[in-house]
Amino acid sequence: MSRAEPSPRRILIIVENLPVPFDRRVWCEATSLRQAGYEVSVICPKGRGHDEAYECLDGIHIYRHPMPVEARGIAAYLIEYPVALFWETWLAIKVAWKHGFDVIHGCNPPDLIFLIGLLFRLGGKRFVFDHHDVNPELYEAKFGRRDFFWQLLRLVEYLTFKTASISIATNESYREIAITRGRMPANRIHVVRSGPNLERVRSRPVDPAWRRGRRYSVGYVGVIGQSEGIDLLLQSIGHIVHDLGRTDIQFNIAGIGPEWNAVVKLCAEMQLSDYVNFTGAIADEALFTMLSTADVCVNPDRVTPMNDISTMNKIMEYMALGRPIVQFDVREGRRSALEASLYAAKNDPQDFAGKIVALIDDPSLRQTMGAFGRSRVERELSWTHEEPKLLAAYEALFARKLPWRSRLPRANAAAERPASQASGVRANAAAGRASR
Repeated sequence: MSRAEPSPRRILIIVENLPVPFDRRVWCEATSLRQAGYEVSVICPKGRGHDEAYECLDGIHIYRHPMPVEARGIAAYLIEYPVALFWETWLAIKVAWKHGFDVIHGCNPPDLIFLIGLLFRLGGKRFVFDHHDVNPELYEAKFGRRDFFWQLLRLVEYLTFKTASISIATNESYREIAITRGRMPANRIHVVRSGPNLERVRSRPVDPAWRRGRRYSVGYVGVIGQSEGIDLLLQSIGHIVHDLGRTDIQFNIAGIGPEWNAVVKLCAEMQLSDYVNFTGAIADEALFTMLSTADVCVNPDRVTPMNDISTMNKIMEYMALGRPIVQFDVREGRRSALEASLYAAKNDPQDFAGKIVALIDDPSLRQTMGAFGRSRVERELSWTHEEPKLLAAYEALFARKLPWRSRLPRANAAAERPASQASGVRANAAAGRASR
């Protein structure tokens, strides 16, 4: 009698910040795990055009929950986080009943998903912390203080690391935080950067309509929030248009966020509405056509403790499209872009404007910088290079002994799977990569 095939390992990903598949990092992780032979379920919020309560995409079960508010002040966070935690816990129970899972893969913000991981660890499940944002620094950047809530964020961050079997860091700065603040052993921390999927992020033909009759265009994609510095970008545009008299440049800003109404109003007050186009949420085809048409792409993120150590997806996407970049001089932004970007002085709109104009007026430099960025992504930074690191992290996870042994037969079976399972997952991973 032939031995029965071991059942696939099962992963539950929980993300509160963005819906899936809109959250591109989470979607890359989910699809890579699915192609490697894992069964994958996702819990996320509704929004950004993804409003179905349940959807199965590419074999991945996606459960979405409503969000009451988009938090801006502290009071709003005190509503958003408990409500989201309720829905995530309820849906985790539902997924456990319908599909089962061996691992909870929690993506912050916020640093509260560890509570669900802690609950299910009692039943023999593992918890993976996917560290997307440094929330104490984010709080300080938004509210400008280190008070009781800042201390509370430091505490729950520490507890998240203590609950996790392993953590996944998006860059070396986050790895250092896991070691120093999270007190996590270095051999349990895996760096998996947010590399662009080059099958999705690819150049489109130039569409002059995005220039709106002007000679040049500048593109931005990202959240419209306080720390993203759209107000600083508008000040730069004001300097370019009103002080330098450059009326030959069109600016296209793609994205939505909590500061949307404020920045659109500010743009009108600065008499820049004729030069700035806010697209709002935008589909991939239009987005990448707009960015491919742009002569320069910008990242006006404020220089703050959080932004200084965070890797921004938009930088990677600009580079993947071969676009030269202007950004403020943030540490991780420079580490990512290197020679693909010019770096303006800290939060200085006039210097930022000068760097934009310098690139607009130097087509040879634009071409050189764009080619460097594209080559760097292809050689080092695309998701193709990061996917094996994610799969290796999961191999290491399942090689670890469970912290608490469950008495439930199903949980024990998952924990004690034969070694042939690991070779099967590796074989499936190789086949999945080869087929793309």
